[in-house]
Amino acid sequence: MPPVKAVDTRKGAKVTRSASDDAPFSALAFKVVSDPFVGRLVYFRVYSGAVRAKAQVLNATRGKRERIGRLLLMHASHREEVVEADTGAIVATLGLKNTFTGDTLCHPSQPVLLESIRFPEPVLSVAIEPRSRADQDKIEQALQRLTEEDPTFKVNYNEETGQTVISGMGELHLEVIVSRLLSEFTVGAKVGKPRVAYKETITIPVRAEGKFIRQTGGHGQYGHVNLELEPVERGSGFQFVNRIRGAAIPRQYIPAVEAGIREAMQSGVLAGCPLVDIKA
Repeated sequence: MPPVKAVDTRKGAKVTRSASDDAPFSALAFKVVSDPFVGRLVYFRVYSGAVRAKAQVLNATRGKRERIGRLLLMHASHREEVVEADTGAIVATLGLKNTFTGDTLCHPSQPVLLESIRFPEPVLSVAIEPRSRADQDKIEQALQRLTEEDPTFKVNYNEETGQTVISGMGELHLEVIVSRLLSEFTVGAKVGKPRVAYKETITIPVRAEGKFIRQTGGHGQYGHVNLELEPVERGSGFQFVNRIRGAAIPRQYIPAVEAGIREAMQSGVLAGCPLVDIKA
């Protein structure tokens, strides 16, 4: 197995981890499964070093420490418990509550980020609702477990219509999801008609100015933002650049500007579809 490239999260520099048991531990989670008999299983591949059962590791993607539970080698429906997983091993483990597909696991003293898995955005959406009140809690738990297992499956709540909207990679994908709700989770659900998940974007650079003024006594509140937007390459997503120099504006106010832009991007001006591929 060739060496793997990673990013040192402390220095932000690129590093190379050799495929050796003597190197620091690093692994990539590539699958999450909710097993009805043993619970939540996280599958990962070890790219360097080794890890033992009950060891403490760092989820470098989310900045959280996790404790490895039992280590299992999976042979179809047969599970073989092992004490240690060394370089190149593909194993499943129990006990990781905050680890999801694409996350990097590593030794806490030498944190690195491996190249994550990129997933395509959903292209089709349908509204779904429980058939009865008894199904309400069950459907929420079932949808949460399904989103953990499948990163291309998304669940959103539309506040305007009060509907729960599920999105996937196509009509067949969503049919399988609904079928699993009925068969595995015994949840009764009514499904609406499929809708294509359209996106919006801009085609030319633009400038905008916004002011926020609120007087409730005392000094009041005032905000003034000058914003430049420009299109970027398709699939580039959202890019935020802060051009404020020096201490003209306190840094703690800048994240609020980015959060406001992201919130506004959820609903475009043409058809109310999400905005994508812009630089602010």
